[in-house]
Amino acid sequence: MTGSEEIGESKFSIERVESVAPPPRARVDDAEAPSEKLERKRDYLEGFLKAAPSGVAPGEPGGELYEAVIAALKDIFDPEIPVNIYDLGLIYGVDVTAEGSVIVTMTLTTPHCPVAESMPGEVELRVGAVPGVRDAEVHLVWDPPWDPAKMSDEARLELGML
Repeated sequence: MTGSEEIGESKFSIERVESVAPPPRARVDDAEAPSEKLERKRDYLEGFLKAAPSGVAPGEPGGELYEAVIAALKDIFDPEIPVNIYDLGLIYGVDVTAEGSVIVTMTLTTPHCPVAESMPGEVELRVGAVPGVRDAEVHLVWDPPWDPAKMSDEARLELGML
């Protein structure tokens, strides 16, 4: 049955139907298997994590030489705290020139740290041993002073501070 009604200046029509086909229902068979979904996510993350920035100079953050220097710094551990000096927040800056000279600006937990005399030398030796580094220099600074807020989340987790 079809009818028309006029309300004010608008005109609309009404159509009456006996039945409407139900919409298709989702079925479990159509869903992606959990293992397939996990593989898809793993592939995405692997590609994302392995992707390197394009057009980055070797000495800039993200560049090959810079990242190798950071990896070398992460291999040096504070003898009193079981965390590497990079995640501990002792490294304030890493500058790499185009010629391969590296300047590391760092601090220690306190000026009276037992390794105050040996740690800068170890950093210089380890960074200088990275392939592609021509020479390494360490600048030891006390301002700003180190505090636990400079630690990475990984270091805090390792020390049970999270």
